[in-house]
Amino acid sequence: MSPGLQDPPYSQVFALRDGTPATLRVMRPDDKARLVAAFSKLDPKSVYTRFFAFRKELPESALNRIDRIDFVHLCGLVVSVGSGADETVIGGATYVVEPAPDDGAPVAEVAFTVEEDYQGQGLASRLLAAQAAIARAHGIARFKAEVLGTNAPMLAVFQRSGLPMTRRNAAGVVHLMLDLSTAPG
Repeated sequence: MSPGLQDPPYSQVFALRDGTPATLRVMRPDDKARLVAAFSKLDPKSVYTRFFAFRKELPESALNRIDRIDFVHLCGLVVSVGSGADETVIGGATYVVEPAPDDGAPVAEVAFTVEEDYQGQGLASRLLAAQAAIARAHGIARFKAEVLGTNAPMLAVFQRSGLPMTRRNAAGVVHLMLDLSTAPG
């Protein structure tokens, strides 16, 4: 396990492919305005691929969840550039733990959004790896995800993750289950 993953607040500084410094960290209550601003800049297609519906604004329920991040039931991570008043959220990911299925192994649903100007830079892969490490540290056995069949970039992120995965297609949606029991080598 990477240093610091077990001890919130988790934060990791790295460079984007163009050298821009970025920070991957846990969402904080003071991020609400940043998340609203980031959402307002998304292309309608990006909103649709994340929510499977067109939305003009981020749901209030999504913003209110930030106050409940505990890693056991809910995790929220963001990637940002800049700092202080100039900090801008360019990507985010959440997992929400669901009631355990019949086998009792905890499952969490994951979801990602990356601003279009920053797609293709490995941010979703980095967010998935961080979430998987945090989830493992908190006893979560599997991730599930629903991805539109037309969202090839996100499907590729899951495929490249190295996590054992099963997939099922239904009505244009790919249902994925990723096994977190072992970290990819």
